[in-house]
Amino acid sequence: MPELPEVEGVVQALKPKIEGRTIQQVQLSEIIRFSFGEGKQCIVKQAEPDAFETSLCQMTITKIERRAKYIFFHLLKEDVPYVLVSHLGMTGAWFVVNSPEEIEEAKFQKHIHATFHMADGGYLIYSDIRRFGELRFLTKIEDHAPLTKMAPEPFDEVACDFFIAKSKLPKYEKKAVKEVIMDGQVISGCGNIYATEALFAQKIHPARSMNRISDKRKRALFEAIVAVLRRSIEAGGSTISDYRNINGEAGSMQNRLQMYGKKMCPVCETATSQMTIGGRTSVFCPNCQH
Repeated sequence: MPELPEVEGVVQALKPKIEGRTIQQVQLSEIIRFSFGEGKQCIVKQAEPDAFETSLCQMTITKIERRAKYIFFHLLKEDVPYVLVSHLGMTGAWFVVNSPEEIEEAKFQKHIHATFHMADGGYLIYSDIRRFGELRFLTKIEDHAPLTKMAPEPFDEVACDFFIAKSKLPKYEKKAVKEVIMDGQVISGCGNIYATEALFAQKIHPARSMNRISDKRKRALFEAIVAVLRRSIEAGGSTISDYRNINGEAGSMQNRLQMYGKKMCPVCETATSQMTIGGRTSVFCPNCQH
């Protein structure tokens, strides 16, 4: 699943190509329509497909920004603001092209689910192979409660103190550190890849409970998370599985990862171990991390 650095890369690539442009027409896939008819919400959430398409017509995209792992398309129509919220799920990808045929990878071209015809020509396209992504058209962020519960951005000054305070709450104090730092209400945007890397950097076992970690060590861990997120942003994110920046561009952070997906520890050359924490596979060095 794309994490904060990957989503940041998508936002930075979209901004110069899309900000200030107006949506003329929207076309959703037949799969989205069929799912809605079956009582399900595939990709488009909290909206009937026809209403979604109609609502976005003649909307101007005034600003695109990232918040945690979400992309916010700020919209304006007749001086009234709206927002389109995008979550990439496992395999979501955005493309800015002159025609859908320009999408080079067949698997993304085959799974186009939202086509935004731009008033000045060209298309903004959302493709999603596994269809776990989300598109929500909202009048305000507060209309989707989970968006109001996100932790501060990890780069904010208050974020570290927020993390330490949260970690001491009854809800979190006995949980495994790996599960806690992947919780978006504790730290924004840190998922499996970068949690794995930060814990390895600080030699902390992923299953260690929060109440067995000192405040000093928690602070060092938080700083390690911020550091690996910044490095990944600079590298364009990690292209693992089907993640792509816009128009199929790949990142290179996967070539710099120390522990995620590794069979052997790069420090002591011990075979790595795996365990499931918070529903995700956690890779760690049984010798270095304790």
